[in-house]
Amino acid sequence: MQLTFTLSEIRQAAEKVFEIGKDRKVWAIHGEMGAGKTTFIHALCENLQISSAFGSPTYSIINEYKSEKVGQIYHMDWYRLKDEDEALQAGVEDCLFSGSFCMVEWSERAPALLPADCLHISVWIVDKQTRQLSLK
Repeated sequence: MQLTFTLSEIRQAAEKVFEIGKDRKVWAIHGEMGAGKTTFIHALCENLQISSAFGSPTYSIINEYKSEKVGQIYHMDWYRLKDEDEALQAGVEDCLFSGSFCMVEWSERAPALLPADCLHISVWIVDKQTRQLSLK
């Protein structure tokens, strides 16, 4: 599936993607720097009624949120990880196989750690205000 949306429509796009992929617990969000991966995840968190503040886990690697709709959520950013060993030391495997909803940015740093049924979402820039995403 492919979906094109403007930044002002990102919450609706996130809602549509959640309806399609809600049965998969782990989502890998792919895209170049600045494509809107974190912005998409923030829109999704708003739709899932996160009861705490949320932000990018670039430095902490893993953020944990509570959702009114789906319970515990892990948001991971593997950008700063060097390899799979470092990811394992950071505790990502516990999150990935916890049964909780997980969203992973920069999963290409340790792709072998992702479960086989991971939903892959690619986001790319069409123009300054428009993004496109695809799901696999």
